[in-house]
Amino acid sequence: MEHAHAKTQAHPIGVYLWTWGLLFVLSAFSYLVDYFHLQGQLRWSLILLFMMLKAGLIVAVFMHMAWERLALIYAILLPPVLVLVFVALMALESDYTLITRELFFKAGL
Repeated sequence: MEHAHAKTQAHPIGVYLWTWGLLFVLSAFSYLVDYFHLQGQLRWSLILLFMMLKAGLIVAVFMHMAWERLALIYAILLPPVLVLVFVALMALESDYTLITRELFFKAGL
């Protein structure tokens, strides 16, 4: 029984302390975005950037994805990335549709 217990792998506590520290710093940066009253596209870009960095740290360290096989990482991370790509494509398509409708109705046709 002791032999099986000796083979378990434990990560050093320093990894978790660094992660908590980075999460605290990223949360402070998110707070500073509101504190400095940033507006517009810069505000939302920074908020989304900090959110994605924090989510990535949580998934990598606390869900142990940093130590998993590459196939499992692809199985979990690839679908959301593809969804984001498709959302970006739909946003570009919607801009094109909006512009063509505005031109069509402005011309009075």
